[in-house]
Amino acid sequence: MHTPLLDIVPTDLVDIAVVALLLWGLVVWTRRARMALLGLAFLGVFYHLIAQQFKLQLTTWIFQGFFAALVVVVVVVFQDDLRRLFEQIATLSLRRKAPRPDPSSLGTLTRGLYQLAAKRRGALVVLPGREPIERHFLQYGVPLDAEISEELLDSLFDPGSAGHDGALVMQNNRIKEFGVHLPLSENRDELKGGGTRHAAALGLAERSDALCLVVSEERGTIGIAAGGQLEILGNPTEPIKPGDLRDKIQDHLEHTGTEVKERRVEWRWLGRRLVEGLLSFALALGAWLVFVPVEKAVLQVRVEVENVPEGYALTGVSPQEVEVEVAGPRRAMLLASNADFQVVIDADLVRLQRRTFEVSAQSVRHATGLEIKSIKPEKVKLTVQQARGGAR
Repeated sequence: MHTPLLDIVPTDLVDIAVVALLLWGLVVWTRRARMALLGLAFLGVFYHLIAQQFKLQLTTWIFQGFFAALVVVVVVVFQDDLRRLFEQIATLSLRRKAPRPDPSSLGTLTRGLYQLAAKRRGALVVLPGREPIERHFLQYGVPLDAEISEELLDSLFDPGSAGHDGALVMQNNRIKEFGVHLPLSENRDELKGGGTRHAAALGLAERSDALCLVVSEERGTIGIAAGGQLEILGNPTEPIKPGDLRDKIQDHLEHTGTEVKERRVEWRWLGRRLVEGLLSFALALGAWLVFVPVEKAVLQVRVEVENVPEGYALTGVSPQEVEVEVAGPRRAMLLASNADFQVVIDADLVRLQRRTFEVSAQSVRHATGLEIKSIKPEKVKLTVQQARGGAR
């Protein structure tokens, strides 16, 4: 069987690459729901390979109803996530710039956080990135729109302040709002023993490109959460200096980082994205092999004769093999072989002196799911001999 399974033309490569890119985006977007996706993938494999292949009618009916309802459930449950995904796509296309404080405001912020850490007073500050976070992750905030100052920071995070347990959002050089509630992270390994403030900082950093600064009231340390990672700066014996904290924040905002930090994060980021990219490409290639049909494949199929009338003996078939052209999914092509096909001639009409029989798609027996496109030659001649006569 000649099957052009991997006859890939440039347009096929573009097709696979586009689907792989879409799948990669889906993998990244659903990173936190990966176990749920694996469960759905298992159900899909079970439905396709077991329920359908073994014709389990009741199981197939239940799965069809489940997957039909699942589409509606996904849209309803993840409507906010879907809207955020499309907003992120729009953000990339518009090249939205992140609001960043100038060096003077940044210095004021770091000095204020250093003073809060020295006083063992908890604090949480958010510096938004390019991705919009206001409608999706910021809740119950109190609008302020005030110029940042060390005194204002000390006042807002005073234990007597109504919003001291929440986060402060800073855009450009001003404090936009305070007392904001953020989503909490469940990654205990990355939290490194931190409390609710650290969980809130990491939770937002996992879901967006915002930079979160958190001051621990128990340890007097300052943490920086970004890109789903939390770095703790300073310790009780070696407190961090305001200048060091400012440099760390500036490094992140400018995407430069120190040499050691940059290399560690870069290789980890590349490794994780490489695995996700290879998985997405493998899934796209598999879908292409399964669902995109091959234009044609030619088989040499042996002609079988049945129902030879009593009193006749079959002495020859011409030709003994015919060319059958088939088309269908590459998966079916890969699993099929010449032995799966039979061209069957019903010789019952031999008793009426019929010796030439037409070969049509109905003459080909198979259970491969492939479509019969053409047969060459279209006629087969039988040579038979009667029990008391010569060749006919």
